[in-house]
Amino acid sequence: MQNEAGVLLAERPRPEAVRGSPHAPWFAVATVCLGAFMGQLDASIVTLTFPALGHQFHTSLAAIEWVSLGYLVTLAALLVPAGRISDAAGRKAMYLLGFAVFTAASVGCGLAPSLPVLVAARVAQAVGAAMLQANSVALITTSVPGNKLRSALGTQAAAQAIGLALGPTVGGLLVHGVGWRWVFMINLPVGIAGLIAGRYLLPRTRHARPIGRFDTGGVLLLGTATTAALLAISAGSGLSVPAVLPIAAALLAAAAAVAFIGRERRAAEPLLALDQLRRPVLGGGLTAALLGYLVLFGPLVLGPYALAAVGVSGAATGPYLTALPLGFALAAVLGGRLLPAGLGNRARGVLGLGLAAAGMAVPALLGAAPPVLVPALFVTGFGLGIFTPANNAAVMAAVPHRAAGSAGGLVNTARALGTALGVALVTLVLHAGGGSGVQLSSGLLGIVAVAAGIVTLVSADRPAARTQRP
Repeated sequence: MQNEAGVLLAERPRPEAVRGSPHAPWFAVATVCLGAFMGQLDASIVTLTFPALGHQFHTSLAAIEWVSLGYLVTLAALLVPAGRISDAAGRKAMYLLGFAVFTAASVGCGLAPSLPVLVAARVAQAVGAAMLQANSVALITTSVPGNKLRSALGTQAAAQAIGLALGPTVGGLLVHGVGWRWVFMINLPVGIAGLIAGRYLLPRTRHARPIGRFDTGGVLLLGTATTAALLAISAGSGLSVPAVLPIAAALLAAAAAVAFIGRERRAAEPLLALDQLRRPVLGGGLTAALLGYLVLFGPLVLGPYALAAVGVSGAATGPYLTALPLGFALAAVLGGRLLPAGLGNRARGVLGLGLAAAGMAVPALLGAAPPVLVPALFVTGFGLGIFTPANNAAVMAAVPHRAAGSAGGLVNTARALGTALGVALVTLVLHAGGGSGVQLSSGLLGIVAVAAGIVTLVSADRPAARTQRP
């Protein structure tokens, strides 16, 4: 175990009563679910503050969007480095530190006196979120026996979906009731609960080792490529910026990505082992994860536009949109029981993505009136709720325990990039498609779901045994 560096950085053992309990793996899963819930609640709630922030700080929507963009860019850039550090320094320690940083930064967001301070606090929030998300899947993987892994990851996905579902409703109540600052302050009690639960319920890391030569150049190149790519996508999706910006950002992203790949091939201790990604179960699984989260988050941008176009008020939009995360949560929890036990991860993934594609095809063909859109969103969410735990289980089962943090970071990086692409591409199609934008966006999301299904179909499914960690 690593040297103690205070309460948060110490890999302290669980109490004997917890460690010896037959429910010990599920105690760890429940703790990780607190972080998953808090992260997705925050993701779905912040955009509701934009009008209030514009009024508070007397600035444009283009400037306010940096409250989300700064968070997303930082998160995507840091997930893989955070996973690599956690593999070396200890996942429990980094997870607890992530809770502390995210919670403290949330308070900073709630107290921010200006927009630049708020954006800076959101960047700090993303640093904590990277520590949480890079370790969440790894902590579950190393705590739960292999025959329960898919069910445990489904429970985590359900916690994410519940946070996602509550966001629009809770955010609306907070913004219109007590003010936008409480949208961020709501993370304080959840964060404190997570710190206490993590201290007593999470297992210690059993494969911690010295970090050695850290690939700082790889981190910088990965961050540059990710940031520039997201800036290019955002600039091309309707932001009022000079035309040269998206072109320059895209070129910079491509150059940094090429340089990153070249460096990782030569590095003695690379940040990302590219040879591992050549294995279909890893490279294909991560690609499918990115596409799946694109389909999951795209409708959350599409929905308000579609409902407004048929006369639904903004206040009533939230309950309609809960159909998507509700379907996701139900499938994530019940999917393992409804489907045959012998059905493998690959088959489950293809089935789930097929349902998601069918769900998005309905509004593409029939329009997006509530009687059509709401069932379509539910079916889409249900399909993705089957796909996501199965895909995550396939990816995590293909890597050794010592690299679980890095693999978890890759899974969550795919999620962050998929989220960004879902928001940006749907916004772009809505902006360019005019009166047909809603149906075109739905069709695009259906096509992406089909593409993810094809990728999953050609990816190998190689489950490996997992054992509980003390």
